[in-house]
Amino acid sequence: MGDKVSNKNYSYMQNRELSWLRFNERVLQEAVSEEVPIYERLKFISIFVSNLDEFFMVRVGSLFDLSIADKKAIDNKTGMTPKEQLSKIYSAVRPLYKKKDEIYDITIRRLKKHNIVHLRPDTLSADELKFVKEYYNNYVEPILSPQLVDEHHPFPFIASKQICVVGKVTRKKNSSLAVVTVPPTLPPVLFMPGKKIKYIHVEDIIWMYFESLFEQYTITDKNMFCATRNADINPNDEAYDINEDFRSKMKKLLKKRRRLAVVRLEAAEELEPYTKELLLNKLSITDKQIFVTKSPMSLGYVFGLQSKFTDEQSSRLCYPEFEPQHTHGEIMTGETNKDIILSYPYESMDPFVNMIKRSASDPYVVSIKITIYRLAKNAKLIEHLCTAAENGKEVLVLIELRARFDEQNNIDWSERLEQAGCKIIYGLEDYKVHSKVCLITKNVGGEMSYITQIGTGNYNEKTAKQYTDFSFITEDKEIGEDASDFFNNISISNLEGNYKHLWVAPNSMKDQIIKYIDEQIERGEDGDIFIKVNSVTDREIIDKLRDASMAGVKITMLVRGICCLLPQIPGVTENVRVYSIVGRYLEHSRIYSFGKGEEQKLFIASADIMTRNMDKRVEVGCPIYSQEIKDVINHYIKICLSDTVKARVLRSDGTYALKPGTLSRVNSQEVFMAEAERAAEERSRTETETAVTALQTVRAEPVKKYGFFKRKYAELIERLYNNLNKK
Repeated sequence: MGDKVSNKNYSYMQNRELSWLRFNERVLQEAVSEEVPIYERLKFISIFVSNLDEFFMVRVGSLFDLSIADKKAIDNKTGMTPKEQLSKIYSAVRPLYKKKDEIYDITIRRLKKHNIVHLRPDTLSADELKFVKEYYNNYVEPILSPQLVDEHHPFPFIASKQICVVGKVTRKKNSSLAVVTVPPTLPPVLFMPGKKIKYIHVEDIIWMYFESLFEQYTITDKNMFCATRNADINPNDEAYDINEDFRSKMKKLLKKRRRLAVVRLEAAEELEPYTKELLLNKLSITDKQIFVTKSPMSLGYVFGLQSKFTDEQSSRLCYPEFEPQHTHGEIMTGETNKDIILSYPYESMDPFVNMIKRSASDPYVVSIKITIYRLAKNAKLIEHLCTAAENGKEVLVLIELRARFDEQNNIDWSERLEQAGCKIIYGLEDYKVHSKVCLITKNVGGEMSYITQIGTGNYNEKTAKQYTDFSFITEDKEIGEDASDFFNNISISNLEGNYKHLWVAPNSMKDQIIKYIDEQIERGEDGDIFIKVNSVTDREIIDKLRDASMAGVKITMLVRGICCLLPQIPGVTENVRVYSIVGRYLEHSRIYSFGKGEEQKLFIASADIMTRNMDKRVEVGCPIYSQEIKDVINHYIKICLSDTVKARVLRSDGTYALKPGTLSRVNSQEVFMAEAERAAEERSRTETETAVTALQTVRAEPVKKYGFFKRKYAELIERLYNNLNKK
């Protein structure tokens, strides 16, 4: 296997942040793909922008802090200091802005042909100009707060991602900076009256009438900018009263987030010297942190445009409609139940939610316990948990208040749950709880039984229609006992628990993964490893996979985003193949497979191969024992690996390429949608046939069955029978 790995050997790795930027570039590439409908391309540009926003707020923000706190700290994958990483990031991001602007311009021009028009100030007709001016006078100007920045007027606080219009103002040879922030209460765009979908950005409207706010001044160097602030807050870095509860602590941190250091400045045009010097000074940034963008700085409104489309526009410009399919009826209702696996978004989350609803009133159910990381704004699941508590069930909810950017939503839900009588735990000190575990405990005739659900994704009814995830549900008694021990341990902040079947981080998950990799290393060229995750950054596991490759083990990985492990390095990672799928849905499921055939050990988990997941979070992985469920997951793996449309190959230099020499065109996500639709049709047909058979029996004896009501019931049965027969 060659020499042992040195911590200073970086030849088979790439920097985490640069790898992420390459992934986001992959997202942007979807906006030029002919496979993608035109409006959906605009959505991919919006996703690229929001991804980049979060990258600067979190990743660049944390590097920014580290560059101040520990200048000599080095990245254990590349040996770079924080300052060196920031420099590389700034250089890598700049061409992405140019590419994004070009793609946005192309996309907008194509949408214009379909009567969807992004208006610029210089393209308004006389009628449109009149409409905009009336809107500005009535709704915009009254709430603006124009400000000057000079020795008598301090620089205003600029919130993160708040767009501002600025200009150099001169009066009597004295110059100062004029600033108008776009009020967050205003809609981001104004739609014109008429049949066509025409809209103008609110910042462009303010830009048009900027001079009228400073009539006594001469305005030059007019521009727009948007500052991005660090949002990487660690609650444990702050000092708080010891008696203050965690929910109050998080509320204070959310307020502080809005005031953290600026890590990026976006401008609509190159900044003139006067404005640039002032902004650099007041925002404490450098030239390298300024990025010029010709396209809008915020594209969050894009996802709402579709509500204004005609049916014809929707059919031409959008993905064909697809609703998660109901391939299962009521689950876990009989005396003996098979293991179930739901595959989101192809299959509906409803069977799981309905199982919780049914459990809330089931007299045999004594407790429901669940870990929650992210929830939808309107979560039926929460209402069912509240109902269960109100019905006298023991309901324990561990709700993680530090789920980044979902903190306020989780705070609100925790208050609702507490009011209903649920027992609430707000995560653990120093460790985020990222696991997806639900345990329903029943007492039937004095005997305890369990229904355990373990997933790869959140209990979020909205993202379950957008993210690919697995939800595994089992009545296996020993897995249920493990889950029961898990909740008992978490309730007393015990992270050292031992489990027969479950992987639980931070205590054992990494050790378990390494153990199974070692088993495959012993098999040498007969070894086989498959891993599907979102990110690969943990140095210890990367090194172990490198050892496996050098031992001849075949390693295949599906990594959606960051992958610090570089494949195909001769003599080092030449047995590693890494693929990435970016498509209509966000790939989010995590699968770990070791060996093949009867010897295959298969797991699903909530964790990626990241140090934060393995060492600093509570995560859960679950073995799959049922051959039927294994077959489902193995089929899923096979289809993903056969993708030739959305899949890309990660090359040894960290760049992505299309699969070479592929003639057939396979879009894995489209295959799964079609399979789910067929499964739902088959289920519907089977249920209809069963109902017809049952009604035939009832129809034959209406008098005996219904007595006094025989005529009305006979008519009803006849109608049902005829309707079902038509199906």
